[in-house]
Amino acid sequence: MDTTELAHGLFQILETGDPVLAADVVGEDFHNREAAVSPPACAIPGPAGVLASGAWMRSAFSDLRFPILGVARNDHQIWVRLRMQGRHTGPFVRFKDEALDQAIPPTGRTIDFEQIHVLDLCDGKVIRHEAVRDDITMLGQLGVFPPAPATALRMLTWRMTGRAARAAAQVATQAADAAALLRDTAQPNR
Repeated sequence: MDTTELAHGLFQILETGDPVLAADVVGEDFHNREAAVSPPACAIPGPAGVLASGAWMRSAFSDLRFPILGVARNDHQIWVRLRMQGRHTGPFVRFKDEALDQAIPPTGRTIDFEQIHVLDLCDGKVIRHEAVRDDITMLGQLGVFPPAPATALRMLTWRMTGRAARAAAQVATQAADAAALLRDTAQPNR
């Protein structure tokens, strides 16, 4: 795979959760610097962490897409400019220190905003990811920033009733299950 195919492949994994593609594109020592606000499974090194990250995002955003607008590269890095697009149909749960930080109940709203990703390469695979995202635009599109009264009230209600904690547990489980797909794919006779 050439470097452009690696970039496209990484974002296809996030869109689809394809464990075979994850094994082809992502190195075993892959590190995602952006996993700090994700479920714990997203910080697992290698392809499993990427599969977990995709499951986390797809649990919140249906029709998740990452159309690539531009790619620049050298022998060891790829810089990708893209849009993150989808519809907010599930809770978007952010974590801090592996615990619930914020849960945004589904709004049904669409998101469409730009991001820049830096991917480090080694031996024909992606081994590191970091990003600069326009999260303020995304939160604005979801009605969280500035806070729309209805969205703020729903978020507070979710937190007070325990629904946010239940959503966080469910999302963390989905991410962990996605990470396990790679193990299950590698051992088909289980």
